[in-house]
Amino acid sequence: MKKKFFLNFFLVLFLFNPTFSISNETDIYKKIDLFNEVLEKINNEYVEDVNQSDAMDAAINGVLQSLDPYSSYMSPEMLKEMQTETKGEFGGLGIEVGMEAGVVKVISPIDGSPAEEVGVKAGDYIVKINGTQVQGKTLSEAVDLMRGPVGSEIEITVRRIGTRKALTFNIIREIIEIKSVKSKVIENNIGYIRLTSFNDNSSDQLGKIIKDFKSDKKINKYILDLRNNPGGLLNQAIRITDFFLDNGEIVSTKSKQKSDNRKWFAKKGDIIDGDTLLVLINYGSASASEIVAGALKDHKRAIILGESSYGKGSVQSIIRLKNDGAIRLTVSKYYLPSGDSISEVGVNPDIYVSESSDEFRIDTNTDNQLEFALKLLNG
Repeated sequence: MKKKFFLNFFLVLFLFNPTFSISNETDIYKKIDLFNEVLEKINNEYVEDVNQSDAMDAAINGVLQSLDPYSSYMSPEMLKEMQTETKGEFGGLGIEVGMEAGVVKVISPIDGSPAEEVGVKAGDYIVKINGTQVQGKTLSEAVDLMRGPVGSEIEITVRRIGTRKALTFNIIREIIEIKSVKSKVIENNIGYIRLTSFNDNSSDQLGKIIKDFKSDKKINKYILDLRNNPGGLLNQAIRITDFFLDNGEIVSTKSKQKSDNRKWFAKKGDIIDGDTLLVLINYGSASASEIVAGALKDHKRAIILGESSYGKGSVQSIIRLKNDGAIRLTVSKYYLPSGDSISEVGVNPDIYVSESSDEFRIDTNTDNQLEFALKLLNG
């Protein structure tokens, strides 16, 4: 009786949710009874013993992941691991992943990471990890399979759009160090800035680089490379966009509660004094990258070149739970100055240039997108 009461109470909390489209209380209790019946059948007839705690975690996670690909449950252990990884140095493959229709999808490989070096690309679907099928597993379960000691090898099998055969990569896990800003001078008059993530000090680093570029009187054109940048901190995206605008809206967020809706506007002062700006994006450009590219495009301040971006236009909050775990929950959505949402649409480039081949690597002699950008700026 105590167990059934707990389950009923647990499910009432989650089933009182508009996404379930349950019209009245009678229907709710029918669903609760159905769940209890299913759980009892599993306990009595499933071929193996089932860990009840794991089953309830999976149920919670199932509710959250039915909302969108970015909401999920984190056990106390998972939350602790996430906090360790966000310090900027961690062991792994160097890929940002998400869920799409129940499949693990690569959002973006990190520059210089083991995954990027062997050829894993944004948009790849991970179907096997060390021979284990990923289909049907939660994102957290798939991530657990990819974790392992630094220096150990892992085999991942991916499906890639446009490629018939599955691709297999053997990767050595390494310490991943995230360096968010890189730069160089190209052809004497072009300042190239590669932004790989939006960390605490990204805007300070970028501002210093531009200041150094401006001290070289020859530089009068700039390339901001946001390819394979999975995003990061909203305040950094706003600051970096503001560098290049004199005025106008940068981005807005809309939440369930109207009182939580916000808008951010640019302050006067263009850091490069109106010089030509070109922004490179691809399918691995997500979230904060899309805010920057979208705002600069809407204000016609930059030429956007490359491929359409990922389409992650939502804000997630980490909400702590009484068991020391947490839920990652979508609490608002981003909107560009035009009023368009980025979600599932992304930012379309002004000039579409696709990657040339599987040998394509950013900022190398195989980078046909950067080559096209240079020809355009010098044309």
